[in-house]
Amino acid sequence: MATPLPSADRVFRAFSDRTRLRILHLLLGGELCVCDIMRVLDMSQPKISRHLAYLRRAGLVQARREGLWMHYRLRTARGRFHESLLQCLRNCFGAAPELELDRGARRCPPRGRGRKL
Repeated sequence: MATPLPSADRVFRAFSDRTRLRILHLLLGGELCVCDIMRVLDMSQPKISRHLAYLRRAGLVQARREGLWMHYRLRTARGRFHESLLQCLRNCFGAAPELELDRGARRCPPRGRGRKL
């Protein structure tokens, strides 16, 4: 049985927070580990995880576990409304110069074996 789509008001509330918009913007570039999001946004793990949980409940991101690491990516569109929102993100974020700093910081150094949270 397919999971129901989140309500439009929940999705728009997810869009109403600057940190969540920054996370969505980062994820437009592909999957990221929570620690990478923390590094780029310079925020604590609990704060990032709380925002990611909100985005998951809104149906905008999905997660996968790899060992100790949680990786997040944008959820594949599940309908016209969802596809329109993703397209809006792509279009609108391109016109937000302040997000360019996040995009530049997204370029991560290669992960090493000794990497720590």
